[in-house]
Amino acid sequence: MKMIKLSLGMVIAMVMTVVNAEIDHTNMDHSAMMHHSQPMIQVNEVTLTESGTDPFAVMQEAIAALEANPGTNWEKVNIEALRLHLVEMQDMTLNVDVTQTRIDNGFKAVVTPTSSRAVKSLTKVLSAHPAQMKAETGWDMQVSNNNGVFTLNVTTENAKDVAKIRGLGYVGVMAYGNHHQPHHWAMASGENPHAGHNIKH
Repeated sequence: MKMIKLSLGMVIAMVMTVVNAEIDHTNMDHSAMMHHSQPMIQVNEVTLTESGTDPFAVMQEAIAALEANPGTNWEKVNIEALRLHLVEMQDMTLNVDVTQTRIDNGFKAVVTPTSSRAVKSLTKVLSAHPAQMKAETGWDMQVSNNNGVFTLNVTTENAKDVAKIRGLGYVGVMAYGNHHQPHHWAMASGENPHAGHNIKH
C-alpha cells in the first residue's frame, strides 16, 4: 500500500508543475509511444506512464493527472473516448489472426479481425498509424482493406532496419516507439488525434 501511495504522489507532484495555460494540441500526433517498462515521458508537461495494456489503469492515471492539473478544462474532458480507444487497442492486439511473409526491404502482414467490432477497430487504428510511423521512424506502411481483411506492407529504405522491422512484425511495429501516452492524454483531455485519416479500399 505504501508503494501505491508513493506512485500516485509522484504523479501528482509532477503534474502540479504544469503551467496554468491552455495546452496546444494543434500539432498532436502519434510521435511519442513508449513501452510500460521504459522511463516516464512528459507530454505537454503532463506525465503519463501507462501504455494501454490495462485499460482501467490508463483511465485512472489520466483522471488523476486531470484532477491535479489546475488548467484542466472539464468541458472538454472525454474519458469515454479514451475508453473506446483502449478497446480498439485490445482488438488490434488480441482479436486478430495474422500471417506474415517477407518481401523486399520488409514484410507483408495479412490481418484478419475475428469479430465485427475488431474490423471497426482495425479500420480506425490503421488509418492513423502509417503517418505516425513514417514521422517517427522513416519506415513506410501501406495499408489496404479488402472486405474487412487488412494487408500491411511495411518497408524501409534503410538496409540496417530491414531485419529489425521483420523481427518486429505486425504487432511489433504497432507497439514500437513513444506515442501511446501523448495520444491517450490528447483523447482524455478532449482532442481527436484520429480525425482526417482514411484507409484505402
